[in-house]
Amino acid sequence: MTTDGSALRLDGQGRPLWLLLELTYRCPLKCPWCNNPLDFARYHNELTTEEWKRVLREGRALGALQLGFSGGEPALRDDLEELVAAAHGLGYYTNLITSGVGLNRARLAALKEAGLDHIQLSIQSSDAAVNDALVGATAYRLKREIAREMKALGFPMVLNVPVCRQNIEQVDAILQMGEEIGVEYVELANIQYYNWALLNRAQLMPSREQIQRAEAAVRAARARLGNRMKIFFVIPDYYEGRPKACMNGWGAIHLTIAPDGVALPCQEARSIPGLDFVSVRERSLEWIWKESPAFNLFRGDAWMKEPCRTCPEKERDFGGCRCQAFLLTGDASNPDPACARSPHHGLIGQAIAAAEGVLRTGEADRPLVQRQARTVWPKMDSGAMP
Repeated sequence: MTTDGSALRLDGQGRPLWLLLELTYRCPLKCPWCNNPLDFARYHNELTTEEWKRVLREGRALGALQLGFSGGEPALRDDLEELVAAAHGLGYYTNLITSGVGLNRARLAALKEAGLDHIQLSIQSSDAAVNDALVGATAYRLKREIAREMKALGFPMVLNVPVCRQNIEQVDAILQMGEEIGVEYVELANIQYYNWALLNRAQLMPSREQIQRAEAAVRAARARLGNRMKIFFVIPDYYEGRPKACMNGWGAIHLTIAPDGVALPCQEARSIPGLDFVSVRERSLEWIWKESPAFNLFRGDAWMKEPCRTCPEKERDFGGCRCQAFLLTGDASNPDPACARSPHHGLIGQAIAAAEGVLRTGEADRPLVQRQARTVWPKMDSGAMP
């Protein structure tokens, strides 16, 4: 299987090259694979406009070059255009990561005027009924319309498609849709299993055969399209036997700021309990990046257990994903179970078997647990989490 688009290697030379601002956890959609925390409603004290601008200045001083505005849905922030203008003035390359909800031609034009460089628009299917069922809202028509407006205004675009069992057989149609819209890139991102996706893993996970058929469709489309549209196909590491080089290593090039100002080495890091992640309201971004214990905890290789510590691949995959290691084994310092050499790799086989069992028993059509604020969580499927 190919991992085209998932194996980027960069040496940040100690700088956070990629800064991601999660402006809000608010979102009108209910995607069952959302990477926001399960308890996202707890984090409601969002940074103010001026606080975000200070983060932008401090990030640029640290050497950050590329900036993502994300969420939740970042367009729900009324100050989005102001923040884009501030980032543009500081010299960032700016990327809006959006569902399209909350945008219209006037706002897009204002974002263009403010200096926004690039847009990543999510869409969940080429079929309106499937798309809207997956996100729990009537959104497909809006997404198609806003995509056309984005291209009419000349924005470079990535069409991001979270791939799961419910839409993987539509890869041909999805790629045709991207071609019709005129996007430069389509990212077919097989879902990685954290937070809400982990909660729904047994129902979302496609089979190996489905992934292979999707890969064949991608190869055929690449041969037909040539350089007209770049297609990335990022498969889940559950089927690879090798872990992904997550974030190019913990605290290496990536820095996420959550809506309440807490700085994280990745969007999922809050899933690891017991780590003291510091807010930009308490410390400077420079101190957090260089000095905070949480950011230094999994840098280098001194923390690694065997077989990672003596593995010749550790300079390539950095031991895999710390969040996945915790979520599946209960210990963030364990070798990532996605690795075939990990003593915990059997958990991956169990997860795949559970997903296959859902198909065999006819439970695949059972409703997914969709993103929403809850006080009581449903009982998880057998094998959905350890």
